[in-house]
Amino acid sequence: MANPVNPPRGMRDFLPMEKRKRDSVLDLIRGTYAAHGFQEIETPAMEDLARLTSGQGGDNEKLAYRVMKRGAELDEALAGGEDLADLGLRFDLTVPLTRYYATNRAQLPNVFKAIQTGPVWRAERPQKGRYRQFMQCDIDIIGDATPLAEIELLSASLNVLNVLGLTDAVIRVNHRELLVKLLNDLGIAEANHGSAMITIDKLDKIELSGVVAELTERLGAAVGKAFEVWFLEVDTTVVPSEIANIFELIEPGRLRYDPTLVRGMGYYTGPIFEIDHPGSGSSIGGGGRYDGMVGRWLGTDVPAVGISLGFERVVDLVADEEVADEQPGIVLVLEDDSKETMVNAFEMQRQFWAKGANVRLEHKPKRLNLLLDSMSANGYDAFAIIKPQTLTLEDVEVRAIGQSVE
Repeated sequence: MANPVNPPRGMRDFLPMEKRKRDSVLDLIRGTYAAHGFQEIETPAMEDLARLTSGQGGDNEKLAYRVMKRGAELDEALAGGEDLADLGLRFDLTVPLTRYYATNRAQLPNVFKAIQTGPVWRAERPQKGRYRQFMQCDIDIIGDATPLAEIELLSASLNVLNVLGLTDAVIRVNHRELLVKLLNDLGIAEANHGSAMITIDKLDKIELSGVVAELTERLGAAVGKAFEVWFLEVDTTVVPSEIANIFELIEPGRLRYDPTLVRGMGYYTGPIFEIDHPGSGSSIGGGGRYDGMVGRWLGTDVPAVGISLGFERVVDLVADEEVADEQPGIVLVLEDDSKETMVNAFEMQRQFWAKGANVRLEHKPKRLNLLLDSMSANGYDAFAIIKPQTLTLEDVEVRAIGQSVE
């Protein structure tokens, strides 16, 4: 019996058509963000482990893949009983961004608007829609403490979703100060705020009764009852003043005030967001303001806000026709293996390239239809037979794949 040859659990291979769709969606996202004035950057896949586990990444820090020391440093660590790891794979793009900004601040604009895309890694249990390696697409604004930054982020993200055909997406908005005030009003001590937030964040999964039961178990019956009364009476149609200016400048109906929105990261300091789409069972993006993070490396606070698209969930929602490749794909089938035919095929390939086509060369098999069916499944829509006497494009008969070739 052959040994399994699957990729590591929680990681995936992508077939050519899947990869092409992913690249097309990613190009649309990056291009749309760039049109909004964001600039693309790149950071390493690894960062110092001490930085990744410095308290800025919340629970995700526990999921960081650690990278062992190398050579003499590893030998010394083994001999001395020291920590064997000094680097880690990034678990998100925000922590690397804050380090990047601290490193390169002198060469960046006063208000820096960044696009960052790339794979991240988390050592968690794989399950449907949750992987150990996945793509993130972030935009962040560093250096602007005004609501303009939030408005730009949300406007750009909604534009991206529109371009991708996801016009039903809605962004839920809350504010960390409002959340803290709620917890105080419920009689929850500051030391228990984190635990209460974790429970409230489960509202969409365990519903009101589950949240009330868990708050009661953890923090007492008075807290559980107070939350239930508040939840049943809260008016979500009245947007609080802390976030009202954001709603005023975004397309009506695309934002929704959600007073129970938590967002798991402990580093958020202001408005927080989460993107919902009716076609997904989970949020497809989120973010918020994190004014305290950059200052950890600079020694002085710098305002910052960002939002991340959940690329893996977004790409699954995008219809194939939204990212159709307009560049034609042609298969040039060599009728025989003669030198003349090969010379002609390479010349015809160059001439079709000049017209903007993707061109693939193939030997003519006994059953041409089987080859063309395979090429069609891989994105090619036309073919032509190249013969020894095929000397110019005028000699080439291009036919749509699917047209009878018998």
